[in-house]
Amino acid sequence: MSIAFSSAPLQRRLTGTSVWAAVAFVTAALALLPLIAIAYAGLGGSTGLLWSHVAVHVMPQAAWNTALLLLGTGLIATAIGTGSAWLMSAYSFRGRGVLEWALLLPLSVPTYIMAYAYLDVLSPLGPIQGMVRAFLGYSSPREFRLPDIRSMWGAILVFGFVLYPYVYLTTRAMFLTQAANLVEVSRTLGVSRAGVFWRVALPLARPAIAIGISLVLMETLNDVGAAQFLGVRTMTATIYTTWIVRTDLAGAAQLALAMLAIVLALIVLERRARRSRRFAASAQRARPMAPEVLRGWKSLVAFGLGTLPVLIGFVGPAAYLLVEAVERIEFAGVSTALVRATANTVLLSAVGTGVVLVLGFAVSYAARLQPSRWVNGAARVAALGYAVPGTVLAIGILIPVAAFDRSLDALFKAWLGFPIGLLVLGSGAALVYAYAARFLAISAGGIEAGLSRIPISFDHASRTLGETATGTLLRVHLPLSRTAITAAGLLVFVDCMKELPATLLLRPLNVETLATLLYGEAARGTYEEASLSALIIVAVGMLPVILLARTGRLR
Repeated sequence: MSIAFSSAPLQRRLTGTSVWAAVAFVTAALALLPLIAIAYAGLGGSTGLLWSHVAVHVMPQAAWNTALLLLGTGLIATAIGTGSAWLMSAYSFRGRGVLEWALLLPLSVPTYIMAYAYLDVLSPLGPIQGMVRAFLGYSSPREFRLPDIRSMWGAILVFGFVLYPYVYLTTRAMFLTQAANLVEVSRTLGVSRAGVFWRVALPLARPAIAIGISLVLMETLNDVGAAQFLGVRTMTATIYTTWIVRTDLAGAAQLALAMLAIVLALIVLERRARRSRRFAASAQRARPMAPEVLRGWKSLVAFGLGTLPVLIGFVGPAAYLLVEAVERIEFAGVSTALVRATANTVLLSAVGTGVVLVLGFAVSYAARLQPSRWVNGAARVAALGYAVPGTVLAIGILIPVAAFDRSLDALFKAWLGFPIGLLVLGSGAALVYAYAARFLAISAGGIEAGLSRIPISFDHASRTLGETATGTLLRVHLPLSRTAITAAGLLVFVDCMKELPATLLLRPLNVETLATLLYGEAARGTYEEASLSALIIVAVGMLPVILLARTGRLR
């Protein structure tokens, strides 16, 4: 007696798995396309007449400014982030519970908004210098003025106080997981608390610090608004002006290739630090480090040191924006331009978030269904866009998208007799493409973490009952990973709202978002007009910080 088994259900299940893998490969190809386009345009040479001038007179100064900005920002962010992490881990004092999450608040303030705020507050005609002159008995800026914040040192301070939470997060997590017996042995041998930090805790935390620094430097490279506001000509700003002002796209692509080399070096640094992180502590079943209780004046000093970065990096700019926004509303109300910019921002960010979540889930689910070297490699390639500065990514997207728009327009002219114009660029689809390429890593990482909490036995049970890969996704994984999807969607939505370089370069004509409206008003010097836009961005940007503080608790 023979028993015949039908191969149709098995074939259907394997076909579903192959479809998800194919989606992952297509997503990786779309993420890699901008980088290929930049390499092709850059290696092909500049068609403009000004590239030789840029290479000789502009590029060296821009590279030097970028190097100084990266070095200074890295030092400031490392000092503040590492010091705050040790203060919150090694000591217990009154107000420590509030500072644990308050130290994350500068993450909600984009660098260009902080530069915009302090540029107005610390200007010669601003309130701070006015109070200083009144205290010293001077009547005008000609008699006395503080150093101009529109300088390299001003940019370094702005970037350092906004971006230090990246170092604080990774380093504090390392401090909290270090074995208490290592600290106890050091103290038994007569090492002071400060000595424990320098000789034990800091060397063990170097991989975590390196990861935080790499994130800080990548965010610094991505900026274009703050550097231009503060008068620092970085490579990113040079790429922007080479493209927009000099209309030399190929020259901008060559500059972008140089920036990609820097980004690649930062990625290698981060990978090496992460690979060596597993050797940071070898104690088995290690107890967390017990904080030392501070009282009296020591507690006040510790609270003051922990509060200072929060005041400079968040409270000061937020208070300024709130006061300016209230005065603007009382004087002229809410402008129709702001309403349109808010609606455009919500629409573009919502569409971009939806696309990013779908693609992120596809990549993560493909890696779960078929954890092969090729599929995992495709997932890593799809996440490369997060490390690429927005200006560089925008150039890489513009080149193939513009070629596609021209070909499609010529096709419609030949076949139907009428042009359709720049369909992809004019509809905002190119900007959504940029959002997807840049923030896919956030979506895929968060969703992958959510899927990892679902036992693989659930998949096996569903497939044994004859369910397809897509059916298992809809009936099992989507309901169980709803929290991870929501958190990832919130992070992506806020990042889309705050993204300035790609939005500036790829938005449709006559379409303003909150970020571009703020940039335009600040560039014209009409700071009061931009205060409401900046305040809305900061308020929405606080949502993922609150989520991070509530779910992670830094433990």
